[in-house]
Amino acid sequence: MVVELVENIQNLAVNISKYFTIKSYSTDPENPYFILEDYDEDKFTKLTRELEDIGYVPWINEYHGKYYLKIAKSRPRGKSKHHINVVLLIATIASTIFAGYLFNGSILDGIAFSVAIMAIIGTHETAHYFAARKYDVEATLPYFIPAPTLIGTFGAVINVKSPIPNKNALFDLGASGPLAGIIVTIPVLIIGIYLSTVVPIKTGSIIFYPPLLMSFIANFVAPTVPDGYMLHIHPVAFAGWVGIIVTMLNLMPVAFLDGGHISRSIFNQKIHNIISFIGIVITIALGWIPMAVLMAIILILARKHPGALDNVTKLSKSRKIISIVLVVVLILCLSPAPTYAI
Repeated sequence: MVVELVENIQNLAVNISKYFTIKSYSTDPENPYFILEDYDEDKFTKLTRELEDIGYVPWINEYHGKYYLKIAKSRPRGKSKHHINVVLLIATIASTIFAGYLFNGSILDGIAFSVAIMAIIGTHETAHYFAARKYDVEATLPYFIPAPTLIGTFGAVINVKSPIPNKNALFDLGASGPLAGIIVTIPVLIIGIYLSTVVPIKTGSIIFYPPLLMSFIANFVAPTVPDGYMLHIHPVAFAGWVGIIVTMLNLMPVAFLDGGHISRSIFNQKIHNIISFIGIVITIALGWIPMAVLMAIILILARKHPGALDNVTKLSKSRKIISIVLVVVLILCLSPAPTYAI
């Protein structure tokens, strides 16, 4: 096995030396790597393609002025089964219509809720899909997840099957979903709040604490709410509130969440871990305990975020500016978990 490993590394050295000068390399079976004297983004891209053709994936990082190139075997990628996407989509449409019907007792309201929530979640995940396609990252179409919950779904996910090439790509994959989702959420909120009505506060009513973004919109389109009354939100407004919560939770800079991808594209692993912990604490403070527990489990099991294949090339200036915008979006979306009126 050791002889085979050494031979493989020596063969890989031939491929690598076409593009970079190898200073030294390690044959440690637990941590094989190459130390390079130079680096070039375009050459690394060409090397990545060449190694992919023979079943390997390279990662490059810079430590103290040295370039460390690690190589691993490519993981097999199964074929996507599009009929599963279609079946889950139909099931989720049905489950969200039923959830909307239970919310207000009207099938038309159920349909309106389903259209609104599916538009928000679908846009969010489809944006991830097209961001992946932009960088030739293999990803599935969105898998919607029907569920017997208050909103009829656990959301949707895409499965990214191939490594992410560089920090800009990692940032775009993380940022695309929340940005696209919030763009759809805003008009949904405007329409939903406009359709909402004022009713007396009832014991046992669910009290939603509107985030800043929702409060700002309500100031312009919501009716006046006198003391002892509350705004009974329309199912479409409820879908908009869910869209805000989805954006908030996904932007938490934790592990492999969208915010985690954004954080890892900007910071190294050590700082990313610290920021992930802070994100979990904020989620707990807001009362979203189940989600905080899930975040903690993901962080513990994953141990670390591998980042992009190319961790040397810097994030573009425009994306650093967008990251500030995303922090503002996160702040505008921060919302405590709902409670019940006593």
